[in-house]
Amino acid sequence: MSGVVVTQLPTGGFNFDLCKRNEGLRRSGVTFPKPVKTGTTIAGCVFKDGVVLGADTRATEGTVVADKNCEKIHFIAKNIFCCGAGTAADTEFTTNFISAQIELHKLTTGRAPRVATALKMLKQYLYRYSGQIGAYLVLGGYDITGPSLFTVHAHGSTDKLPYVSMGSGSLAAMATFEDQYKPNMERDEAMTLVRNAITAGILNDLGSGSNVDLCVVTADKTDYLRGYEEIVAKGPRTGDYRYRQGTTAIIGTPCVRRFEVVSQSVSSVESMETCC
Repeated sequence: MSGVVVTQLPTGGFNFDLCKRNEGLRRSGVTFPKPVKTGTTIAGCVFKDGVVLGADTRATEGTVVADKNCEKIHFIAKNIFCCGAGTAADTEFTTNFISAQIELHKLTTGRAPRVATALKMLKQYLYRYSGQIGAYLVLGGYDITGPSLFTVHAHGSTDKLPYVSMGSGSLAAMATFEDQYKPNMERDEAMTLVRNAITAGILNDLGSGSNVDLCVVTADKTDYLRGYEEIVAKGPRTGDYRYRQGTTAIIGTPCVRRFEVVSQSVSSVESMETCC
């Protein structure tokens, strides 16, 4: 039996070779892409009779809250819904496009669509653009195989798990799932769990906020609970913020400004008075 000869023992600690390489590229004029920060918390979990999807309702534009009541749970089919995080226009267009393709597939085959079919269409469509479409999705539904829940990343990679979360508030949501999830939950327990996960994202992430939307998909029906709970609400006013008439004193009077208007002939100059 031949032995293995170790010529050099591995050294411990960190390796900064890539940092030196990046610094050399930066000095040579290479510009690196900047990271894109998106704000959203979307999540979902599988329970005994179906799937519960949840999302917050805040849409941000940089540091500005563009919409406080944005709809992030999108329709794919009667038994399939999808939560979107990332660029709002990309998620809206992508889900609408796949919804149309699923409807055409349903009319062609004459059968109810499966969640795996929508997943295949989504991952192939996003992989084609190599991440240029900023759509991070949580896909859930119920078909003849039972409840299914998937995550779809912008590059086309997918995961299948009993509970998932995506977006900038996904870490807080996932911590809630890992602490409270249990198999074969009842409908009310699953709704409470997803509500708690989205609430954790809202309270711990500046890009997530406002309300909690839920969507419960079962074999019999689908309940889309728009505005299920308002997490971040305006507090009551503690005082009167109106000023009485005359509070601000008048310290000036209208002034008269004089300026000259030069005609096209330049030779004649007219004087004119205006009031402001």
